Amino acid sequence: MKAVIFPGQGSQFSGMGRELYEQHPEARSLMLQANDILGFSLTDIMFAGSDDDLRRTDVTQPAIFLHSVALAAVLPELRPAMVAGHSLGEFSALVAAKVLKFEDALRLVARRAQAMQAACQEQPGTMAAILGLDDDTTARICQEIAAEGDVVVAANYNCPGQLVVSGSQRGIERACEQLKAAGAKRALPLPVGGAFHSPLMQSAEAALAEAIARTTFSAGICPVYQNVDAAPHTDPDEIRENLVRQLTAPVRWTQSVQRMVQDGATEFVECGPGKVLQGLVKKIAPEAAVSSAAV
Repeated sequence: MKAVIFPGQGSQFSGMGRELYEQHPEARSLMLQANDILGFSLTDIMFAGSDDDLRRTDVTQPAIFLHSVALAAVLPELRPAMVAGHSLGEFSALVAAKVLKFEDALRLVARRAQAMQAACQEQPGTMAAILGLDDDTTARICQEIAAEGDVVVAANYNCPGQLVVSGSQRGIERACEQLKAAGAKRALPLPVGGAFHSPLMQSAEAALAEAIARTTFSAGICPVYQNVDAAPHTDPDEIRENLVRQLTAPVRWTQSVQRMVQDGATEFVECGPGKVLQGLVKKIAPEAAVSSAAV
């Protein structure tokens, strides 16, 4: 069975989507529609923007979403039996499963990015990648630090031995020290604008919930394995609730891939910019076939 997976923030690059725009009318139409909906030329930044331009949350998130959905649109043969997306990528997965219409999903992605940017300014924070330590030990140490008053949580379960933590500057500094002392090979602060997938995103969660409540969700044509519980969903109400919770809850990517394999996935196709998810899947499920969606 084929699982199609969609990347999240961090996969962007200058020039992304240009070939799709130039060679595929359907992709070009979606991209021009996106420019109209957003009120600025996202494609100009995607095709020729600097790394700094593309790192802005209000640009990065719609750019990756647009690239992923446009690529899927020109590959009708993809026909996934199941889908999943990493953080932001969950919105691309919901379009692929026909839970959300493209234009509605794009508006939600734009609102999400704005709300996350505002939350970062209200509640500054950061993230760090913890390498070479088991998930349970990382989560336990984060809980111990949090119990003492500093915000720090396990945020992204990316693959065995790679977990991203998120929280306040002091919480992350303390976590990096203690996790290295506990045996982590590396504890690397990440160049991000805030504490994503942590309690510091609560104001963004509230703003996104309002937008989601006004948006039409349909039953999925295939299961969407959502980040918050790593379980398959097709029910619109369940999907809505999980999409809101995602902003402050951890991304359970390791568990999602494991569950998809358990449910019959033998092939994973990454649809969007970059190859980050392929590398993670190879570590989580080395027996599965892994490839990029290509035109």
